[in-house]
Amino acid sequence: MTAQAAKRDLTKLPYQQLKNLFWENEKNTPKQFPYASAYLTKAKKENNPVEKARGCFLLSLLSESNKALRYLDSAIVYTKNLNDPKFPAYAYSGKGFVYKKQFKYKEAIDNFLIAENIAKKNNLDLYYDTKFSIAVLRSEELGEVKEALNLYKECLMYYTDKKVRSSQYSFSYQTLLFGLADAYKALNINDSATYYNKLGYFESKATKSNHINALFILNEGANKIFKGNFREALDSINKALPKIIFYKDKGNTLAAYYYTAKAYEGLDNKNEAVKNFIKVDSIYNINKRITPEFISGYPYLISHYKRNGDKLNQLKYLTKYMQIDSVLQNNYKELTKKLQKEYDTPYLIQEKENLIQSLKKENIISYWGIAFLILIIIITTGFGFYQFKLKKNYHKRFEKIMQRLAESNEASNQQKEQSFEINKSKTDTIGINEELINQILKKLAEFEKTKGFLDAAITIQVLSDTFETNNKYVSKIVNVYKEKTFIQYINDLRIEYALNSLKEKSKLRKYTIQALALEFGFNNAESFSAAFYKKTGIKPTYFIKQLEAPKTQTANKQ
Repeated sequence: MTAQAAKRDLTKLPYQQLKNLFWENEKNTPKQFPYASAYLTKAKKENNPVEKARGCFLLSLLSESNKALRYLDSAIVYTKNLNDPKFPAYAYSGKGFVYKKQFKYKEAIDNFLIAENIAKKNNLDLYYDTKFSIAVLRSEELGEVKEALNLYKECLMYYTDKKVRSSQYSFSYQTLLFGLADAYKALNINDSATYYNKLGYFESKATKSNHINALFILNEGANKIFKGNFREALDSINKALPKIIFYKDKGNTLAAYYYTAKAYEGLDNKNEAVKNFIKVDSIYNINKRITPEFISGYPYLISHYKRNGDKLNQLKYLTKYMQIDSVLQNNYKELTKKLQKEYDTPYLIQEKENLIQSLKKENIISYWGIAFLILIIIITTGFGFYQFKLKKNYHKRFEKIMQRLAESNEASNQQKEQSFEINKSKTDTIGINEELINQILKKLAEFEKTKGFLDAAITIQVLSDTFETNNKYVSKIVNVYKEKTFIQYINDLRIEYALNSLKEKSKLRKYTIQALALEFGFNNAESFSAAFYKKTGIKPTYFIKQLEAPKTQTANKQ
């Protein structure tokens, strides 16, 4: 049987069977893909919007980055006007996870919030599941532990009740207990952390959830470090680590090595502490992912090699520490605070420069290596200055836009009806009858008033047919009286409408750029962003961000 025939056969299977086969092959993408693909093909043939959305969602789980986002955007388009209990909420939640993986935390939270608001109406399971996802992101990625703790507590009431009624909620309940324990540990409320670790340990043991059971053991080991019980902490971590490695949980393997190092640091065993902090760095080198919780190993390594006079390793970890700051400071607010508090950035740069000069004198590294490092600092400084100037210019443009919108709205309130004054010289230039010009200008005014420009399919031919006139006449009149091409005319109308709508309707600011593009008559996010920038000189994401932060803007002006 050919692959093509097999694909045709799969589309004949019921949706539920295709979905079951997909999940039975979890973590085996080559086997899952034909079922997801057949699911979408079947749904498209039957023109079933919800099933098309589910097919796109399944394919997004097998895709990376922007490809996954495209599938999820399609799922949203298919179901945005339906009252389905799962879609488009699942698609928005899926986008949240994709953006989180890309370190785009603002976009992640925006999409989680949309999913939460939709799910609140008719899917409480998804509502609390999304609330939990927001709490995890705020706690682990942004360091907003207190804010996350309140969300965890909300979820706890719901899942405690659900777990009593049905065992299918056991895993959700256990992951929530872990989130609570981890948050209390981060806040140094150690007794509460121990309480939830023990509760989670016995719950996961009863359900034979070996992976999460190991996480509770690890978390309590970390909690014991904060209590000063370093040897007990090592016992717990050593019990948990083999299981965590077995489940290929790289993030928590990094956490286990970090807390092992912290325990040895507490016992003043410098060699073992250094050895395990280096393991943390080696995992980061592979995954390129680390949270603020696990950064402090780098200052320890820098100080260790400085004491030992090992300038090469001192420079190595100093450079790594600065690279992490450079890459992650926009996402990790707590990391920035930590850097300022523990190892002030200007001092880091000076220390790095001193090391470079010292190594140069001793001929340990080559001249070109030094030049490269200096170049990095110069480029970083220049880029920082460029970003500062760019933001300043953007803010000026934003203020001009807001002032113009206010003036435009005031003028429109004073002038209810638009009158036309035919310019005799312009009439002679384009060679069209004055009466016809007047008719077309009135029709254009009505077209603008009824917002016909929001139709993504509008063209000069379509508009001319609607006006019952020649497209050359419409083109010439737009060129002369609007002083722009037809495409510029349509795009400018759309962007002007977008500016006013985003200013007046806060709900629109929660939309993705793709969704806004469709809302304002564009076919895709790229064409919308390009037209927006051409008209305003700023990006739509910046305009929305400024609208959402009026207090910050006022403070900046003062």
